[in-house]
Amino acid sequence: MELIIFIGLQASGKSTFFHTHFAATHEYVSKDVLRNNKRPNRRQMQLIESAFEAGHSVVVDNTNPTVEARKPLIDLGKMYGARIIGYSFESQVSMCIKRNKQREDKARVPDVAIYATARKLVPPTYAEGFDELYDVRIANNSGFEVQQWSTSTLASDGSESQDQTGL
Repeated sequence: MELIIFIGLQASGKSTFFHTHFAATHEYVSKDVLRNNKRPNRRQMQLIESAFEAGHSVVVDNTNPTVEARKPLIDLGKMYGARIIGYSFESQVSMCIKRNKQREDKARVPDVAIYATARKLVPPTYAEGFDELYDVRIANNSGFEVQQWSTSTLASDGSESQDQTGL
């Protein structure tokens, strides 16, 4: 079983990436579909847990911008013995705002939401509990380029850095 956690700004391609890479094999959990729920975090965790109990892998398609936002997801995945995989989406604010303007109705978010998420965005690290990490960016042909992070190493200042290899 896998718990895949998407990390990135609104309109960075996360939902499209899910549909092109995981829709046939993974359950989809997103707070975007829980807009009317009074406790979306709790409901999200229930949906993930239900999928795991049924033996299904899960993709969590939210911005997940901080270590604190990702921790409960990682903890739950570990509790069920799931492999924890993070996909960090290239998130240039100007491009996300441009793509957001092309969205329709409720899919569009206020620009201020993208700026607010950008201020909070912290890249994921293996130290959080991820088993695999990938960088994703939208390619010129509207496809995606995915680059897996290889083994993590500690930099001289004690912070974590990743050697990256192309897929």
